Amino acid sequence: MVIITEEEEDQQRQEPKRSSEIKPTQPSKSKPTPSPTETPVAPQNGQNPFAFWFYFTFTVSLVTFFFISLSSLSPQDPKSWFLSLPTSLRQHYSKGRTIKVQTHSNQNPVEVFSTEQGPITAENVVIVHGLGLSSYSFRKVIESLGSKGVRAVAFDLPGNGFSDKSVVEVGEGPTGILGRFWYVCSEIQEKGLFWAFDEIIETGQIPYEEIESRMPKQKFVKPIEMGPDEIGKVLGQVIETVSLAPVHLVLHDSALGMLANWVLENSETVRSVTLIDTSSRSTGALPLWVLGVPVVREVVLRFSYAYTWLIKLCCSRGIDVLEVDAHRLLLKGRDGTKAIVGMGKKLNHSFDIAEWGGSDGLIGVPMQVLWSSSWSKEWSEEGNRVASALPQATFVTHSGGRWPQEDAADEVAENIAYFVSSLPASVRKVEEEPIPEHIQKMFDEAKSGEHHGHDDGHDHHHGHGHVHGTGYPDAYGLGHSHGW
Repeated sequence: MVIITEEEEDQQRQEPKRSSEIKPTQPSKSKPTPSPTETPVAPQNGQNPFAFWFYFTFTVSLVTFFFISLSSLSPQDPKSWFLSLPTSLRQHYSKGRTIKVQTHSNQNPVEVFSTEQGPITAENVVIVHGLGLSSYSFRKVIESLGSKGVRAVAFDLPGNGFSDKSVVEVGEGPTGILGRFWYVCSEIQEKGLFWAFDEIIETGQIPYEEIESRMPKQKFVKPIEMGPDEIGKVLGQVIETVSLAPVHLVLHDSALGMLANWVLENSETVRSVTLIDTSSRSTGALPLWVLGVPVVREVVLRFSYAYTWLIKLCCSRGIDVLEVDAHRLLLKGRDGTKAIVGMGKKLNHSFDIAEWGGSDGLIGVPMQVLWSSSWSKEWSEEGNRVASALPQATFVTHSGGRWPQEDAADEVAENIAYFVSSLPASVRKVEEEPIPEHIQKMFDEAKSGEHHGHDDGHDHHHGHGHVHGTGYPDAYGLGHSHGW
């Protein structure tokens, strides 16, 4: 115990000494200066202004992008959409006319836009574009063919270009299980629960048929998604309306997959067939899956440089930027992408070009294959496969891309004109057929309307040749109509 007490006393003596040694090192009067390495510590309750402005800018950007995307989903007025188009597109539309076709008897007619160049008495060449294109992309080709003495006709497939891209259909009111259930509940609530019980007792079931008969009809817009059979009907009606048979058919890109069966079934109407960069698998150059993904589609169609990059990567390297933007506007307008994607899904992806070329219906039909020799090695090999599958066809290469009508229009037109002129002249059959009563009535009504509405001195010539007129067709509410 004595030893422990002495150790505690020694510790107590040493502690004052240590405190006395530390005291002289501390300055007594001057304020302590912070060392260069030390940084002032911000108060814990303070806010960083840079973080606030970062989140504020980010939030505003998200809200702006959301409203821009929302505005793109809202349907645009056809007239305002047309007036917003470049001058080249509006001039192209003013040179054409619309043809009404009907693929089903229980559906409303669809307006198809067409344009042509060349003398009426010359050989008739009908150009059918692939998905995602239009007659506008072949305007240089048909102008060059017309200058060479060939009558060239190009039209926009339904869902493409200036043709109708959607139809208004009338269907049942509430759709789906929940919609019908709530409508039945509202009817029972209106007439009373005992009315429903009485009907159940008398008939043994809920009076659903009576309720459904009173269900209001609704109008909804449906994109035009035609399959190969319907596209064939459209082509046949265009040829019949404009009196083009027999025709030299030019099929570009995915058009072969859409019209292969029609060519077999109407070989007597086809004078020759020219295939321009048509894949043996009936797929087009434009990747339709890009247009099927909502986010990717919005980015590609909203920004011109994104769509230009896509076209130069997959379709044509020599196309002008302004022309690419014109294609983008046509593709984007009036929900055209939905129609094109739907039509692409209906293509016959199991199409066998060798089996098609060896069919009995194509025996004696002259063929020509125009193929790009500068696009890629793989595409040149594809051209060799197509040529070997069609041994009766003449194989000719061109210097353009997979969309050669853009960067090699004169070359393509020269090859088509040379091929058509090398064949014997077509013999047209002119048959006088009685006009049906309802068609004659439509003609009489149109003629009486012209006398009342065209007293301003303009001379309009009607027939199966060119339709001359001024202004734009009234599909966009801008004036005269070129419809048939």
